[in-house]
Amino acid sequence: MHFHVIGIGNKEAFLRPELQSLVDRHRLFSGGQRHYELVKHLLPIGHRWIFIKSPMEEVFAAYKEAEEPVLIFATGDPLFYGFSNTLKAKYPEAVIYNYPWFSSIQLLAHKAGINYSGLHTVSVHGRGWEAFDEAIIRQPGLMGMLTDKEKSPSAIARRLREYGYTNYSMVVGEDLEGGQEEILELSLEEASGRVFYPLNCLILRKESQRPIPFGIPDHLFKGLEGRPNMITKMPVRLCSLHALDLAAKKVLWDIGYCTGSLSIEAKLRFPHLTIHAFEKREECQAIIAENQRRFGVPGIHLHQGDFFETDLENITPPDAVFVGGHGGRLTELLEILDSRLLTGGVVLINAVQDSSIQDFTGTSQRLLWKQEEPLTLKVNSHNRITVLKAIKVK
Repeated sequence: MHFHVIGIGNKEAFLRPELQSLVDRHRLFSGGQRHYELVKHLLPIGHRWIFIKSPMEEVFAAYKEAEEPVLIFATGDPLFYGFSNTLKAKYPEAVIYNYPWFSSIQLLAHKAGINYSGLHTVSVHGRGWEAFDEAIIRQPGLMGMLTDKEKSPSAIARRLREYGYTNYSMVVGEDLEGGQEEILELSLEEASGRVFYPLNCLILRKESQRPIPFGIPDHLFKGLEGRPNMITKMPVRLCSLHALDLAAKKVLWDIGYCTGSLSIEAKLRFPHLTIHAFEKREECQAIIAENQRRFGVPGIHLHQGDFFETDLENITPPDAVFVGGHGGRLTELLEILDSRLLTGGVVLINAVQDSSIQDFTGTSQRLLWKQEEPLTLKVNSHNRITVLKAIKVK
């Protein structure tokens, strides 16, 4: 299969001679309804057009049945969150030639006079918040964003303000190259309450660096009322994060999250992580949500209820697990984890009682997990902690 993909802008297209010659040599074309309206005056007599619309399987079937190369018109740069990526995923062996126009983010940067050589880009168009959450925790100097109706500039501004990233301002491009084009420079407060033209993109500019401590002091966390010691202490927390080797991991399960201190510190240090946090106490849901806002940590997936009654089938299997609580059923918990933990995955517990040490050691040995040398810590006048780590080797 052969495809030629030409990027165009948001107004009636005019092609340079070599691209017009390419169009003249084709008879089968494709693109959306808007693309057709912008290029139909350039197409040869007798052409055929495959409209890109739902259901996409019908579009792909038409491509597969084609007995000639297909020339596709797309918006902007076809490889920038564009249709060429869809083609490559659907037809890995296809030959695809790309002829880009400016992406919307490039157009906005040029129109706003922004040097975008260090720009980080994220799309929330038809996607979740995951990529945005990871990026904002890293605090890039410039971040370009493709938006949609739900995740509009106002929704993005509200999310930034909710998690304390008020160190950013926003440049929004509405209807770029269209009749309603407007470039707006706004504070997050101004953007939060504004209604924007549906076709838009934006650039976030960092005005200052939000400080992130390496090890959050325990007293800064909101805790369980009357239970100030119900938190993984900061030195133990950092030691646990080191032992979990999270830079090389993708999915962390935090079982018994309580205040959320371990999950929050993990996400701050390793924003790429997908974190699933489990907790039985209902009051902890509001506590971790408050702590996430305090420390600027969106994107932790919370699971409320007894872990032993939780349906784990639809939760991404972990390659790292921190056991913060087990309700006296540690052996049963480890057996459940053995069926979900990926090969090479790590399980770690901070044990206080000898019975927990014995259960972890004995069960890990029976499950044929590789155990590492325990580490004993004591923080001030608190109980002695034994950090136990085991790796599922097969």
